[in-house]
Amino acid sequence: MSVPAFEDITYERRNAAAVITINRPQRYNAFRARTVEELIKAFKMAWADHGVQSVILTGAGDKAFCSGGDVKQRAETGDYGPSESGLFEIGLLHKTIRDIPKPVIAAVNGIAIGGGHVLHVLCDMTIAAATAKFGQSGPRVGSFDAGFGSAYLARIVGEKRAREIWFLCRQYDAETAERWGLVNKVVPPEQLLDEALAWSDEIAEKSPTAIRFLKQSFNADTDHQAGLSNMAMSALDLYAVSAEGMEGATAFAEKRAPDFASKVAHH
Repeated sequence: MSVPAFEDITYERRNAAAVITINRPQRYNAFRARTVEELIKAFKMAWADHGVQSVILTGAGDKAFCSGGDVKQRAETGDYGPSESGLFEIGLLHKTIRDIPKPVIAAVNGIAIGGGHVLHVLCDMTIAAATAKFGQSGPRVGSFDAGFGSAYLARIVGEKRAREIWFLCRQYDAETAERWGLVNKVVPPEQLLDEALAWSDEIAEKSPTAIRFLKQSFNADTDHQAGLSNMAMSALDLYAVSAEGMEGATAFAEKRAPDFASKVAHH
C-alpha cells in the first residue's frame, strides 16, 4: 500500500503495527485542520491493511505528544486553517480512533495537553514516557470538550478527578497519571516506542476477530457519548467566536492573562 505524501504526520509499518506520528514539533505537535484530515486518512489506511493488527499514535520529538488544536493558527486566521473537505473534522478523528476495529496504543512522548490529551484518552491503551505531562487547558484558552474529552475521561479516572482535571487545568506527571489509571505503563523516554511495539507484538499473537468484538463491546457502553460529542462540537463553534472564547485565544497569542469575566454574556 503506497503511503500518500503527508505534510503534518508520518505513517510507517513496524511488524504488525501502523505507527502514526504527528510531525509538527515546531508547534508542539498541535493540530490544524490539515493534520486532523491526514490523521483520519492514516487511521483508515491502517484499518484497511489486513497486516496491521494495532496502531501506535505518537508525536515527533521529545517535547510533545500533542498540544491540541493550534491556538496560534486560530489567533492568526480565526479557524484551524484550510482542509480538503473544508471542514475541521476533529469529531470524525475521535470517532475513527474508537471505531477502527484494532487496538490503538498512545505512546505519549511529551506533553499531552488540551485536545492532545483527549486523543490519548480515546486510545485503547496509553504508554507514557516518564517525562510526559498530562492535562486539559480548554477553560484557560477559550475552549472545551464537553463530549468524549470529559464524559469518557470520567469513566477512566472517576468523576472527582475528571472534574479536577478540567476545572483547574493543572498538568500532571506520568507517575500521577499511572496512579490515576489514566495510563497503563510508564517507561524511560528512550524505551517508549520499543515498549509500544512490544505491546503491539503481543496483540499480533491474538485473534483479530476476537479483539475486534472485544473493542466494539467495550465501546458499546459509552457510544451514547458520541451524541454529547456532536452537541459539544456545535456549542464550541458558537463559543469559539464569542467575545469570551476569542479572549482565550487572543490572550494566549499575546502571552497575557485572559480577562474572561468582562467578556461573559450573562444569561
